[in-house]
Amino acid sequence: MSEAVQRKPRADGQRNRARLIAVALRLFVERGPDVSFIEIAKEAGVGVGTVYRHFPTREDLIEAAYRSELDAVCAVAGELLDEVRPQDALRIWMDRFIDYMTTKIGLTEAIRVVIAAGGNPFAYSRERLGEAVAALLSATAAAGVTRPGLRPDDIVMSLSGIAMAAGGPGQREQAGRMLDLLYEGMRTRP
Repeated sequence: MSEAVQRKPRADGQRNRARLIAVALRLFVERGPDVSFIEIAKEAGVGVGTVYRHFPTREDLIEAAYRSELDAVCAVAGELLDEVRPQDALRIWMDRFIDYMTTKIGLTEAIRVVIAAGGNPFAYSRERLGEAVAALLSATAAAGVTRPGLRPDDIVMSLSGIAMAAGGPGQREQAGRMLDLLYEGMRTRP
């Protein structure tokens, strides 16, 4: 054979991978990057060999955990636009972004491990987030809700600032008020 045949991962393998990522993400946020693969495997209900099969290095698992959160927050923008009015989609997504950033901040120590090993977990983050925000802004501008010409990168940076200032679990009420201020500043004026 001249070419290797690429097989689609088995359903149980995909479920195991998803469980491993979810458990690892939670444990990395709670306790840092030094959580053992044995503990991650045990909580995910798989053997430690399964962890190594999916993620040969700790850095691979940390990066997968981070990217899963990025994928989720970007995907939800389109899902919200399909489910609710554009203005509601934008405001709901802004809250979801704060959740994403809170997790990202919780992963700071773990992400440093990836960067120290030469990885770049943020390689496409800003671009992907910008695309998600651009879709939301396009829909809200077309609906006459937000001002045309808003720059997605400005919105992402503003949301990041809110998350840094008030992204902690005990500050959700304040973060919500700050998001409302940002949202009102983006709206069209009669």
